[in-house]
Amino acid sequence: MTLYMLSKPSGGTETNALIGIGLGSLLGFVLITFDIVFRKFNLRSFNIGILGLFFGYLMGEALVLILNAVLDISAISFVISPHILEMLKISLFLFGTYLGTIMTLKAADELYVSIPFVKFAASTQKKKDLIIDISVLSDARVIDLASTGILDHFLVIPRFLIKEIYTHSETGDEISKNRAKKCLDAIKKLENMEGLEVRFNDTDFPETKDTQGKLVRLARLLDANILSADISRLQMSSVEGIRIINLHTLSNALKPLTQTGEFVKIKIQRYGKEPRQGVGYLDDGTMVVVNGGGRHIGEIIDAQVLSVKHTTSGRMVFCNACDEEGSHDPFNEEPNDFE
Repeated sequence: MTLYMLSKPSGGTETNALIGIGLGSLLGFVLITFDIVFRKFNLRSFNIGILGLFFGYLMGEALVLILNAVLDISAISFVISPHILEMLKISLFLFGTYLGTIMTLKAADELYVSIPFVKFAASTQKKKDLIIDISVLSDARVIDLASTGILDHFLVIPRFLIKEIYTHSETGDEISKNRAKKCLDAIKKLENMEGLEVRFNDTDFPETKDTQGKLVRLARLLDANILSADISRLQMSSVEGIRIINLHTLSNALKPLTQTGEFVKIKIQRYGKEPRQGVGYLDDGTMVVVNGGGRHIGEIIDAQVLSVKHTTSGRMVFCNACDEEGSHDPFNEEPNDFE
């Protein structure tokens, strides 16, 4: 705004100020719009776009050169007016730029672009790395998951995450210290596991104080997914545009299915909410509510499955104790009553 006012000394001060404010507001709006739009893009998409513009520019220049060569060896240039000829060249150049850019973007799955080099690779390299957070490292199930061999991509552990773990192990309370110790033990086990590629990333974002924000920015930078055991991240993933693989959801999906009418042996551990109900748990942690199990606290009994209900926290199985008469389902109430 100041530069505009100085460059227009002959105009009124108020007019210059208003024009400067308007231009500044317009520039601010454009910058904010670009920031919102580019948040949805990662580094690889940006590189592909730049490469597409470069190829498009070369194609546009080639088409213009071909047109000039055709005009030089023919008498058409004397018939066409200079103004129309200039417009024709501009249109041909823009068409070539557009065509080259679109062709490159459509072939993005077959390109892998990195800075400062450009590498062409097959589309089989579309597999994404996994960035793991503290909630996963403190969960013992990640070791079992990694030992199955299903994690054949790189596991990325950010250095700023390790620094935070060491900080908790030295200055945190007793619970934080125990959790930090579990995380460090898990990192060592993952490093020594055969067939698993563990990579440490030194990228940090000092201007971002929140660890979750740093993980999201790193995932965008590396075009990677996040492996987490934090249930709250499920809601965050849709907002942030990052795919978050939740360890609890994966565990629930792999629980064995229990069929209606099947007989199971279950140890009744406590009373249920309703009279005569008992509650037990399967080996995978699934809650089992047994009608008539309240008289068998601490005992292992046979029960017949009546129904299986799915809740936000997992499955719940409803059964009748085998010594109970009748086979009706008394569990039509909402499963939240047993949570």
